[in-house]
Amino acid sequence: MLEKTLICQNCASAIEQNFCGNCGQKKYKRIDRKYLVDEVQYLAIHTNKGFFYSIKNIIRKPGKTALDFINGNRVNHYKPLYLAFLLCGFSAFLSHQVLDLNEMMKSVFEQKVNWTPEMSKFLAFYSSYNSFIMLLMVPVFAIFTSLAFRKWGQNYYEHVIMNAFFQTYYTLISIVLIYPTYFLLRGNVEAIINLSGLYIMVMPLMAVWFYKGFYAEKSWKSVILKTLLVYLLAFVAYIFVLIFVFLIAIAKKMMM
Repeated sequence: MLEKTLICQNCASAIEQNFCGNCGQKKYKRIDRKYLVDEVQYLAIHTNKGFFYSIKNIIRKPGKTALDFINGNRVNHYKPLYLAFLLCGFSAFLSHQVLDLNEMMKSVFEQKVNWTPEMSKFLAFYSSYNSFIMLLMVPVFAIFTSLAFRKWGQNYYEHVIMNAFFQTYYTLISIVLIYPTYFLLRGNVEAIINLSGLYIMVMPLMAVWFYKGFYAEKSWKSVILKTLLVYLLAFVAYIFVLIFVFLIAIAKKMMM
């Protein structure tokens, strides 16, 4: 036991203090009750300082929170890309394990929109994984916003972070508002269609609110016009992705 206390179990260097001076690993300590208590406390404290702090600020002032982070106020925040990924994972869990959104939307498309079974299945899948697809599209959205706001000071990589914050904001709205409403309305196809249409219409307003918070010194008119341009480009890209993925699905089916 004494040897394990003095020798790093990772790189075999001598440890004179609590951490290895060569690789940084903490000195060996047998896992016991105190170890688990310390781990839980560490997780709770750091999650509260980072995860919940970021979520609270993004819900209250999404655009300003993104601007503050880009300008250097980062010590209390979770990494935005990591936060977006975690929330997308939680969103997917709610979608499949709680709502069964895939089957719900498939029923909607088949009963009311009269799509073919293949198209309904595809659109239901797309709706279920919408947050993850949008997360993967963050670098693309960053191209659109960097073009639309190109004279307002941020480079492309800062736009990537900005869009990661917007993606987090979008996912939080889904988790806090949209999914609970879907849950209450499950089985009511007509209401779900109306809610989905309303959500699509509200998206540009969410974007305007976000970008106005980020560019607070700009006029509402200029922010609205820039946001409409971004939204138009994103919508066109969204349609192209739908068509592209659908054609691939059809081609694979024809080859089987």
